[in-house]
Amino acid sequence: MASFIYCLNASTIRPTPILDKIRIAGEVGYQAIELWHDEIEAFVAAGRPLNDIKKALNDAGLTVPTTIYLRGWCDTTGAEHTAGLDECKKRLEQAAALGAVYSIASPAGGKVDVALAAKNYRELVDIGLSFGVKPAMEYLGFVEQINSIESALEIMTLSGHPQATIIVDPFHNFRGGGSFDSLAKLSGDQIAISHFNDTPSSPSRLEQHDHSRVLPGEGHLNLKQWIGLLKQIGYKSWLSLELFNEALWARDPKEVAKRGLESMRAVAEA
Repeated sequence: MASFIYCLNASTIRPTPILDKIRIAGEVGYQAIELWHDEIEAFVAAGRPLNDIKKALNDAGLTVPTTIYLRGWCDTTGAEHTAGLDECKKRLEQAAALGAVYSIASPAGGKVDVALAAKNYRELVDIGLSFGVKPAMEYLGFVEQINSIESALEIMTLSGHPQATIIVDPFHNFRGGGSFDSLAKLSGDQIAISHFNDTPSSPSRLEQHDHSRVLPGEGHLNLKQWIGLLKQIGYKSWLSLELFNEALWARDPKEVAKRGLESMRAVAEA
């Protein structure tokens, strides 16, 4: 029996139109799909109602664990902060309309005032909850400061918000120079979702970026350790395949989605 809920991050088959992504995910056997706001916004800007996406999700039998992403909140103040939150509110409204549980709150790219980020994150979570959606802290291995579980957890802890959560990701742990052991610093209910991917040993860690990711089991990461630690801390929710691999984008999206689900199961259920 599977220990996780298998999810497709829409970035994995990104060139495919959003309704086709949803249909494919359902046909292949995923239980959930993560959707990106740039694609949602482009769909609506083209004159299509947001309800068409909701209907496609219902038809495919898929839930939406997260929408991606909230920006402009982390290290901003004054008018810039107000503008950033206005955009976040629009995206949170979309997320709520699609039934999303969480929305991913991405960090700033440079040096960050941690106390300010914690204050702003607490504010963002409260705003999200007013829409019925929980903003979850993301760390990115290629940014300057918020590039590890520890750095995101510090902001979550300082925020003091009882519903603070985090997105965890094996690629970002590797790229940021962190250890998978850091998962043990979390409890299962602090994790909004676990992204899942692998990465090659070459090029070097600091030369890798989003496009470097490969299917689970095709790289050098110890993903069995990742799975074991998730189980150890009591996480039993979504495992989401998130890749940005241009070679896979050029292939048949249904075949990529099917192969991705098989690769996740091969690792997670071994």
